[in-house]
Amino acid sequence: MDAARWTGPEFLLPARAWIDEQLAGLGRAVAGEVEQPHITKWSTVLRVPTAEGPVWFKANDGSLRHEAGVTALLAARHPGNVPPLLAADVDRGWMLMADAGRRLREVLPEEGSVDRWLGVLGTVAEIQLVCEDAVDELLALGVPDLRLATLPEAYDRLAHELDLEPRFRAATPYVQELCDRLAGFGIRETLQHDDLHDAQVYVKDGADLVMDWGDACISHPFFTLSVTLEGVISWGLDDVEGSVDTAPFRDAYLAPYAAAYPHLARADLLAATEAALRLGWACRFVNGMVPGDDPGPRLRMFLDGRA
Repeated sequence: MDAARWTGPEFLLPARAWIDEQLAGLGRAVAGEVEQPHITKWSTVLRVPTAEGPVWFKANDGSLRHEAGVTALLAARHPGNVPPLLAADVDRGWMLMADAGRRLREVLPEEGSVDRWLGVLGTVAEIQLVCEDAVDELLALGVPDLRLATLPEAYDRLAHELDLEPRFRAATPYVQELCDRLAGFGIRETLQHDDLHDAQVYVKDGADLVMDWGDACISHPFFTLSVTLEGVISWGLDDVEGSVDTAPFRDAYLAPYAAAYPHLARADLLAATEAALRLGWACRFVNGMVPGDDPGPRLRMFLDGRA
């Protein structure tokens, strides 16, 4: 799909009409030039100035259209820490959002610490827990199904479609082994962000807002720790692998799960995390693969623990 589809009148005219209609319903109006700061093959973002401050319009293609519905569901269930949604057209995959503040990527260097992730990870766990009973609704919206029962087959299919190293193609039994191990802990599968990094979290008025749910899937919740702990936090502010002890951040994430699953001992939660850290990279490989991507780093993280 060509990214130019987002810049022509066939898209922009109806999008602008929808934005104007939604703002009118909110008693607001466009107050300046609308900018288009983000264009990819799969999505675009418009920055819309108003007298009360900027609002943001986002549109996704069919593969990510479910983000609008997911965001609307999260705004109803956990409104304090998700995008401040003003309007959504779930069928077209369009969203209008209030300004979310500044990216964590800019905030952390100013604070001189990655400690803000402690609160973010606890919040993410709470969001996942409140979505445990919404799995059928989320699947109906089009959120990909990568639950433990489906992941081995999905991995095997994609691994054999691509020209991968033989060891990656031969890893399906290990995927199955880890899935079976995780299933034994009885933690319910739910919404999982699947790409939670420091450009997906915003800070506004002291609140941490978890954004960009387009890559979300239904899978084991602990998979989110693969990208966040191993791919982001462990590198610290100076981008040095292993420079940050991730154990406190892991524990901050696990605290809501310890409360929600009191029958699980701490050793069980740690064992589940250990398995999920490896398997989460296999999930990310399947869920995040797009043409032209190099899957090697994710698959090496899966099998070797290093990219």
